[in-house]
Amino acid sequence: MRTTYARRTQPPRGVRTWWGKAWQRAAEEAAYSDAELRPGRAHARRGDVGGITVDTGSLVAAVRDGDDAWTVEVAVPVLDEDGRRAFVEAVAAESGRIAELLAGNLPHDLVEHAEEVGVELLPYGGELVATCTCPHYLDPCPHAIAVLVQAGWLVDADPLVLLALRGLDREALLAALHAHAVGGSGTAPGEERVGDLADDVELAVDAALRARAMIEAFESDADGAGG
Repeated sequence: MRTTYARRTQPPRGVRTWWGKAWQRAAEEAAYSDAELRPGRAHARRGDVGGITVDTGSLVAAVRDGDDAWTVEVAVPVLDEDGRRAFVEAVAAESGRIAELLAGNLPHDLVEHAEEVGVELLPYGGELVATCTCPHYLDPCPHAIAVLVQAGWLVDADPLVLLALRGLDREALLAALHAHAVGGSGTAPGEERVGDLADDVELAVDAALRARAMIEAFESDADGAGG
């Protein structure tokens, strides 16, 4: 499902999660040299990147540079059918994993479990193929790096953005989990719990997100008072 996120500002405390930092490393690896990386970071921090549209396998955003504006497109490999199935099974193996994902946390053991069954969630630099309408002779150009950096801020705040890029957005993930839990004649250990969670997960995640928003607001107020 295509989603457009509003223009971002730099997180006041920077990228804080391990998966957000992993994305930022991939963005740095994607850069041809510091000549693109440094101005790309500067564009991101100045807020030159417009709203970022996230879709299956792609990121699209406009980047302002002086009096010009350029369009950046980033291609991210999506999971194939076997990969999606294996990831859903990894999530279903522990009933608490979907709750953590929906509350904005990417469990490290889930990623390790996924890797063991051949599913790579976090990208490396060579996977992030970025193009821009500007006349720069290299891809990714500084504008594309800026989009990659800001995409990392999105992923840092919500790992479901990463899953959506890989082809499993929130709705698709919940539907796949429910189908996995109720499908077949037998029920593996933990599947009933996953099915129950998939049925009432909306209430649980809304409560978790409200709590998270209150904590972030408190931290923001505290930072403002300290400044």
